Amino acid sequence: MTRRAHDETGLDYVMLYIEPTLLLEVLEKKNIVRFSAPIVYDYRLEQRILSLSHAILSEKDEALCSELLLSLTDSLIQTDFSTDDKKDHALIRKAKEMLHANFDNVLKLDEICKELHLSKFQLIRFFKAHTGITPYQYFLNCRIERAKQVIEKNRDIYAAVVQCGFVDLTHLNKHFKSVYGTTAYEYLSHLS
Repeated sequence: MTRRAHDETGLDYVMLYIEPTLLLEVLEKKNIVRFSAPIVYDYRLEQRILSLSHAILSEKDEALCSELLLSLTDSLIQTDFSTDDKKDHALIRKAKEMLHANFDNVLKLDEICKELHLSKFQLIRFFKAHTGITPYQYFLNCRIERAKQVIEKNRDIYAAVVQCGFVDLTHLNKHFKSVYGTTAYEYLSHLS
């Protein structure tokens, strides 16, 4: 839970409260996590807390919030994943197929997790360990690639917005630029 507040001096602050049971689920631990040293001065941890708080307050996709929560908890506790098993590769291939099958919809990690018999946080960790990116990033990159193909085929950026599930042209442009270094509109203008 994230809450905005301010004190009597007018100072605004944000509180991020993570239910202990959720924290244990994400960390895949059964017992309380204890810290031997203060974590107050950890800049990376600070940035991850701020990113998660911003995503929650901005009502970002649940998949993105879950990935940010996992990133935060992984910075608290080191996890180890093996990455050389054929079964692992088959699971990743199946996860990718399911992501590709749902381009037109909102990413639903819960459905993929149920099919693969993994928790949401196991899937995110596992996927990132094998591909270098999270399922949300992969899903978004695939949608952007598909939008590029629609633009090339139809010469219509608004068709790409609609067909690829972006909220509006600004949303598409923002993500398109992060991948290709140019907005979808600029890309279309160079195709002519």
